[in-house]
Amino acid sequence: MERKRVGILGYEGVMALDIAGPVDAFTTATLETSGGRREAFYEVVVIGLNAGLCRAESGIVFKPHTTIHQAGDLDTLIIPGGRGLRVPGVQRKAAAWIRSRAAGIRRVASVCTGIYALAATGLLDHRQATTHWRFAADVACRFPRIRVNPDAIYLKDGHFYTCAGVTSGIDLSLKLIEEDLGPRAALAVARELVVYLQRPGGQEQFSEPLQFQAESSDPLAEIVAWMQGHLRDRLSVDDLAERACLSPRHFSRRFKRVYGTTPGAFVEDLRLGRARDRLGLPNQSIAHVASSVGFASADSFRRAFERRFGIQPGMYRRHFRPRTERER
Repeated sequence: MERKRVGILGYEGVMALDIAGPVDAFTTATLETSGGRREAFYEVVVIGLNAGLCRAESGIVFKPHTTIHQAGDLDTLIIPGGRGLRVPGVQRKAAAWIRSRAAGIRRVASVCTGIYALAATGLLDHRQATTHWRFAADVACRFPRIRVNPDAIYLKDGHFYTCAGVTSGIDLSLKLIEEDLGPRAALAVARELVVYLQRPGGQEQFSEPLQFQAESSDPLAEIVAWMQGHLRDRLSVDDLAERACLSPRHFSRRFKRVYGTTPGAFVEDLRLGRARDRLGLPNQSIAHVASSVGFASADSFRRAFERRFGIQPGMYRRHFRPRTERER
């Protein structure tokens, strides 16, 4: 397969992780050659909006490989976020260059507040897009022709991609790698970076742990945090209520009011989420995964997994588990 060139725009006041996350994800992706060697599939270049170094918001300094005047052909362009793109002059310069190049680039993506430059091109008009939840209302106000979704991790509309804040740039990069090389390659990159399979694009920006923390003012938050570390334990309503020093009836009512679901359904979702992560690990039987997260049997786990995700755990594993050296 032909090596693909990924350009990442660099500028003064960029968010460092919005550059570093995608750079590391794409440079980690490899293909096996006919001679059995593994070679990088992507050439990744940081493209300076101006000549010279780029100082990130955090003070980290990047040295771009080239500038917008000598960028060359690109397969994919990524516009990282940062307060620099909210400076009018910088935004106009970036938008003008993006607009001049977009038609010849297969994929154009913004990370976090990189959407300010992409939106200013007019290329997102009448398309759905997302950004960091804290800036979603401002983007919608400044660019009313864009259908802003404040909750999604990342979205695709045509050949334009947008994603939420900071670490979602890695999620989006994994998605783009999967489009090019398939799910096994994306999972191999995720494992190398010590992150799990990319989160689905439509997943809410507040992950479950973040939601628990946001609701930590409620005493039940301590129970929820404890549950996550004790999924193998007996987690019946009676047991949880006793731990919370409440009657089972009072505990159930209060839990549903705070978390919007029953304790039983909540526990099952926690167990299935943890099990899905473990199915990507090598040398883990279905029975072992089931017992490790608290299911009474492999059969009950299979039924719950298929009910929740629409696929048997064995099929899920075959689709996402990376091949071993012996299988290659």
